[in-house]
This record gives sequence, structure tokens and C-alpha cells, in this order.
Amino acid sequence: MPSLTNAVVVITGASSGIGKATALAFARAGARLVLAARRSEPLEDTARDCRQIGAAALSVPTDVTDEVAVQALADAAIEAHGRIDVWFNNVGIGVVGPYWEAPLDLQKRVVEANLMGTLHGTYAVLPHFLRQRRGVLVNMVSMGGWSPTPFAATYAASKYGIRGFSASLRQELTGHPGIHVCGVFPALVDTPGLAHGANYSGRAIDPPGPFLTPEHVADVVVGLVRRPRAEVAVGWPATAARIAYGLAPGLTERGAGAAMRGALRRARPDLRSDGAVMRPVPTGTGTRSGKPVWHVRGPSLGSVALGGLGLLLGAELLAGVLVRRG
Repeated sequence: MPSLTNAVVVITGASSGIGKATALAFARAGARLVLAARRSEPLEDTARDCRQIGAAALSVPTDVTDEVAVQALADAAIEAHGRIDVWFNNVGIGVVGPYWEAPLDLQKRVVEANLMGTLHGTYAVLPHFLRQRRGVLVNMVSMGGWSPTPFAATYAASKYGIRGFSASLRQELTGHPGIHVCGVFPALVDTPGLAHGANYSGRAIDPPGPFLTPEHVADVVVGLVRRPRAEVAVGWPATAARIAYGLAPGLTERGAGAAMRGALRRARPDLRSDGAVMRPVPTGTGTRSGKPVWHVRGPSLGSVALGGLGLLLGAELLAGVLVRRG
């Protein structure tokens, strides 16, 4: 889709963060937007901002854990525009803390929103893509879909699941060359998402950053629709995580665990909170939360250096194995 003028784009999780930034990016490209989120007022604010740019934008309050509501979202898009060209499964929530400390209903809701929400959206839009013989499905994964995320185990489970689902579905659709399934794997992004997550660690969750901007991730999503690819990393930490875990999974697991334990020990004490996992909260309606960000344009020196380091580490480990076996 080299031109997005009048393309019909459905975005979930569009009331804030990456979803809001992506809606505005597609609006500037001339697309017609159908926007979904649980919070009706912030969602309508996003739609209004898109209209001010000059794009058609419809807000449809939707809880992606409800398959009937997601089907109604697809129906609303078809009724308004007659087709769907792009569907962006973007909702993401999490629980931070030892797995056994957080209530099981919170852990289940993470899977229901992240993984089942992606399945619900895909199930609703795929019949339209098949009928049209074209369409782009973009699934928000995370660098946590490539490597472990200690103290956010259920979040990692949902993201690993989305990656596996996307890769499997892609193969099922090989007979439909006009339909594309894309996965986006960003590093840390400055959005209200961390504040919206549940926190059962007993510590304040405030990673030092720097963070990607949601606008950069939005540009990547728009670029994927123009030129679809199976998987794309956003930010060198995501690339590094993929290489490191692929070459040295045990070392990467231990390193991630040690880093998270150290960060939690250094963090100030904080109260436990369910965040916005079970029900929406009024705060956090912008694209950013105000953390230090860095701007990425193309491959960075850091990504090249870490990639090379990962390859050297893999070669060293392989050599050690061969020497021991020899």
C-alpha cells in the first residue's frame, strides 16, 4: 500500500500511548480511522484530534477481551466504510512483581487482553481480508516476545504467544499473497502504559530509560503497512535482546533476572496496585508520560555493535562446546 489515502485503518488501544500516536500518524497520511479502547472520552479525544488533521475518524468504545464487542468493532468499520484495509492489534497491559504475589485474576486478564484480544481482533477482520484478497494485520508484540521478562512473567507469556500466533498464521496464509501478518517488537517506550499496569512488586516501577517515543513506533507501524515485513525490531535493545537470547539463552535469562532484581532492590518502596488492568482509570490519556526519550532514525551504531558482540559471544560459546566435545 504505497499510498494510504482513504485506506481504512482499525486501531485498538487508541485512547493513549502508541495507539493514539499511530492514529495521528495514519491521519496525517490521509487514512480513514476506526478507533477502539475501553475509555470512551479519551478515545473520542483521539478521534477529534484526527479529524482536526483532516481525516475521517470514528470512535467505537471496545473491550478487546469481549469477542462480541470486537466483532461489533469490525462491523462498525464495514458499515462506515465498506471495507477494512489495516487492523492494528495494539492493546497491551501487564503485572509487575513475583508471579505468585499477584492475584490470579489479574494474571488471567493480562492474557485475555494481550493474547486473546489479538486473537479476537484477528478473527473479526480475517474474513474481510479473505473476501477482499488483501489486507495488513499488525500485531503489537514487544522485545519481551524475543527474550524473558522476569517479574512480568504473564506479560512475557502473552507476548511469546502473540509472536507464535503471528508466525503460525503467516504460514497458513501463504496461499493469500495479498494478506500480510506483521509483528512489531519495540524496546521501552515512553507511554502511560507503565502507570496503567498492575504493580505487586512492592517497589516503584520507574525504569531509567532512555525510552523510545511512541511517535517513532507509530512511524514504524505506518511504514510496515506501506511495505509489510514479518517482524521488525524498534530500538537497538530489542535487536540486542533477540540476538542475545538466540545465541545464549541461559546467559541472557540469568542476566535479565539479575538486572531486574537489582533494579527492584534499588527502587523506593511503593504500594501495591491493580492499575488499569481490571478496569479503566481516568489518568494517562496522552501519547507520552514525560520520561527521557531518544530519537532513532534507521540502524544505530549501538545496534550494530551489540549485534556484532552477540555474534562473537555465540562463536565463543560454540567453540567452547566443540573443544569440550573434542
